[in-house]
Formats: sequence, C-alpha cells, structure tokens
Amino acid sequence: MVSGTLLIADAVVTLLWQEPVSAYVADNNQATLKKAFFDPPQRVIHRRPLKGDAIAQIRIPSIGLNKYVVEGTDVDSLRKGPGHYPETPLPGEPGTTAIAGHRTTYGAPFRHIDEVKHGEPIIIDMPDGRFIYRVQRTKIVDDQDLSVLDKVGYQRLVLSACHPLYSAAQRIIVFARLLKREPPRVRKG
Repeated sequence: MVSGTLLIADAVVTLLWQEPVSAYVADNNQATLKKAFFDPPQRVIHRRPLKGDAIAQIRIPSIGLNKYVVEGTDVDSLRKGPGHYPETPLPGEPGTTAIAGHRTTYGAPFRHIDEVKHGEPIIIDMPDGRFIYRVQRTKIVDDQDLSVLDKVGYQRLVLSACHPLYSAAQRIIVFARLLKREPPRVRKG
C-alpha cells in the first residue's frame, strides 16, 4: 500500500510540477554549471566551447526562467540544463542560435515555454557580453522539422522543447530576434 501511494504521489507531482528525482539531479548539475560559468576556461571565453561546457546563463523573466546553458543537446548534456545546438552559432553571432530544453524532466527548464508571449525579452549572458532578444512568435512543428534552424537576415534565437507536455511527437519553438548587445555584466558567484 505504501509503494502504491508513493507511485501515485510521484505521478501527481510529475503531472503538476516535474519529475522529482531528475529535478534533484538537474539542481546539482546547475550548481556545477554555475560554478563553471563564473570561472570559465579560455576556450569558452574565446567562443570555442566543448561539449559539456557551461557557456551562458539564460533568463526569461516572464516565466521565471534562470538557468545555465551547456554546450550540447545530447542526453547527458540536457540532463544538466538547456543545451546549445553545437551546429548553430553562439548567441550574438550571425545566423540562428538554437537552444533546447526539457519540459517535464531534469529541472524542466522549458516547462512554461508555451507561456512566453510576443515582445517579451530573453536575456543571455555570456563571458563576452549580454545579448537581449525579443520574442517574435511561437510555433508548433513536427519533431523532425529542421527548417527552424535556417538562417534569416538577422541574428535569431530559437528555443525548442517537446510538445505537448509528456510527449515528443512535436516541438514548440520560440523565435526571438537580437535586440541589442551590452557589455558583460559584473560576474558574481
């Protein structure tokens, strides 16, 4: 009876919030990424990160998102937090920058990405500057649709996550345009 109650409680918590065990793992991984972000290796400072490096901090104030971004979108990388697609430029570089994140597991960084609205800011801090993007639109696409990574005539940010919740059938995509670049913020641990 106790086991059954615990299983039901876990299912309810997962449905209403996120998967609790992977959330604990993600919190520990985010602490490690934060430390690495505030003491980055030269390769990150010079915009040549390796898989697993902490490369940025992403904030979306409207949904309370404040996470550290890792280089890579493989399973191990996304367990740490949102991941930058290595085949796309880094934030602030010409082209379309893409970052993926989970919605129900591993801290669920993009849990509420469907609530981001047109015109809202997305702030990305990197060792060499702050990049402020403005949301243009949100779109639901097939899980194999790579056209969202196409270059456009401006610096674009694409955030992607599985859609709907608890399914990998489609992707929700948030498109944002670089509004401005600012000097790096004073970094605190």
